[in-house]
Amino acid sequence: MVLPRGLVVLLGTAAAVVTGAGIMAMSWLIGPVFLALTLVIAVSPLHSWLRRKGLPGWLAAAALVVCVYAILLSLVVVLVVSVAQLATELPRYADRAGALADSAVGELARFGVGTAELSRVADSLDVGRVVGILSTVLSSVSSLASNIVFLLCLLLFLSVDANTAGARIAAVAADRPQVAAALGRFASGTRNYLVVSTVFGLIVAVLDGVALALMGIPLPVLWALLSFITNYIPNVGFVLGLIPPVLLALLESGWELAVWVVVVYSVLNFVVQTLIQPRFVGDSVGLSTTVTFLALQFWAWLLGALGAILAIPLTLLAKLLLVDVDPKARWADAFLTARVRPPDTAEPGAMESGAVESDR
Repeated sequence: MVLPRGLVVLLGTAAAVVTGAGIMAMSWLIGPVFLALTLVIAVSPLHSWLRRKGLPGWLAAAALVVCVYAILLSLVVVLVVSVAQLATELPRYADRAGALADSAVGELARFGVGTAELSRVADSLDVGRVVGILSTVLSSVSSLASNIVFLLCLLLFLSVDANTAGARIAAVAADRPQVAAALGRFASGTRNYLVVSTVFGLIVAVLDGVALALMGIPLPVLWALLSFITNYIPNVGFVLGLIPPVLLALLESGWELAVWVVVVYSVLNFVVQTLIQPRFVGDSVGLSTTVTFLALQFWAWLLGALGAILAIPLTLLAKLLLVDVDPKARWADAFLTARVRPPDTAEPGAMESGAVESDR
């Protein structure tokens, strides 16, 4: 029995909605699990190299765990120290922030916006929504410790299971060779993407940190680390990393220094992230710019901040498992990839199968 195409589309849409709702409900589990899996995939070549050198499996797994833990620990230490320094710096900007607010009110008054209009705008704000956002942030912070413990335990178990990853993929390949090949491409594509993003993230972070230090912006190491982390967020990561140092420059020396921070950040990030990095990232994952942007919105909506950081690997996995492994769905690849292969260079088998389908 062949279902009508409209019914198939309707059922597929309903299944996608139900799946998305399930992913959102389980985001507390799916996000950390995929983050741990991505980290283990990124450093798995170290495990393979140690095994080729003759180390036993348990020792190679231990080295893998130590490597991942060292990366996370170094980031956490730098972040905690920098945030502590920021907490000690902020009180001295209170008077400056008040003066800037008074100056902004005065400038608005020149354009006919008085205190009465500002009061009406303030009264129209949804205080309950602001309180809800603050409570959500506080609840997230309160559960951070348990999430970190869960992530560390998960990294340990995944690193131990890395010893048998090859055998598991071989078992899958015996029954589903296309699925095994897709998983292999996902691992290699994710690893290449992380390597490229990490290298260019370090370059951008160093350049931004040096520029901020030369301009006299406080805590350049913290803003460089923020720039490095937001480099993993496609399209909007630059803006997220730019806002805090601009605000601090505004409080430190006024509008002129803030404008200079925007200009320097824009030039450095435009050259590295817009002109150079997309060429390497596009080659490593094969996703178009539009798909990358939409994937960022989609996964951030489903999984929150982790979804924004892991948008590219998640989209790559979904594409490989839903499109690449199904010959009937490979036509959708033309709308997802960055480079579309011309029809005259397509594989003969694919052209013949397409001709048969059209005849039907």
